[in-house]
Amino acid sequence: MFDPKYSISTKLLANIKRITELVYELNHLRFSKVVLAELEKNANEISVFSSTSIEGNPLPITEVKKILKNKPEHARDSEKEVLNYNKALVDLKDNVKKEISFNFSFILDVHKKVTDGLVPKFDCGKVRQKPVFVNDPIVRKTIYWPPDHNEAGDLLKELVFFVKRNKNLDPLLLAGIFHKQFVIIHPFIDGNGRTVRLLTQVLLASLGLDLFDLFSFENYYNKNVQKYFEMVGVKGNYYDIHEDVDFTLWLEYFTDGIIDELLRVQKELNKQNITPETEIKTYHKSIIRFIEENGFIRDSDYAKLTERARSTRNVDFKKLIDLGYIESHGKGKGMYYKLKV
Repeated sequence: MFDPKYSISTKLLANIKRITELVYELNHLRFSKVVLAELEKNANEISVFSSTSIEGNPLPITEVKKILKNKPEHARDSEKEVLNYNKALVDLKDNVKKEISFNFSFILDVHKKVTDGLVPKFDCGKVRQKPVFVNDPIVRKTIYWPPDHNEAGDLLKELVFFVKRNKNLDPLLLAGIFHKQFVIIHPFIDGNGRTVRLLTQVLLASLGLDLFDLFSFENYYNKNVQKYFEMVGVKGNYYDIHEDVDFTLWLEYFTDGIIDELLRVQKELNKQNITPETEIKTYHKSIIRFIEENGFIRDSDYAKLTERARSTRNVDFKKLIDLGYIESHGKGKGMYYKLKV
């Protein structure tokens, strides 16, 4: 049974806290659908470019944007890689809004979408049936021997079971551990990196980031591909090292990347025009926080949180209603407010 070794270091704990703060801040921003649609399109382009570039795809982002726009019917392999990844990414983001069964079959399906037309049909969406080796392109030597192909499927199923029985684990830890262990198993003949980065997005969706569609964590890895490979990979023979792998340093790096991407999203959003009509202040946030903790809020509750006059408090409630944060229930003295579902 897969039982990963890791420790909650000071840095890892600080990273998790910072990510929680950033997610909260981002979730309390409001923008028009037009703005969000454009930012989502940009995030998709960055994800597709970054994840395929990490694996050696030579197409620059300008070319990637053209391919995603025109969707050529007769595509070269490099173009098909881009189109496949984009289709899988869009499908995943749509499904994340529903209930996804994160199981063995689901993983095979993602791999099939990623590698369709790029590997032989008997390898597409199927666990590898022969040995693979990981080479260092700089020194041109084999640096890692993954587990035997006869065991790869069972090890992948063990990893899926680990995810299922640890649903209460912080999603950052769960997604990070899954990501590295998947790379260690190397279950497919090709497309392991692209597949695991898509699957990691699914696990990260449970972070509760409302603006998840604007998120592209692959971007961080593509900034320094060599560093990514060093952190996510291992060296040696799987059977000699697998019991001694410590995930702590990888989890620190992994969460560094999440912070970097959340800050990018925050920066992009801050570039948009924030008017007095759309900006919420500290006192607005106190209303939302009170509801999150208590289920609802009355004017009498809000009066204890602020020194603002009754007429001004009514304006505060109305603004949050207009922006879609809360909704009112009841009438007169019995009126109370809840978060809008």
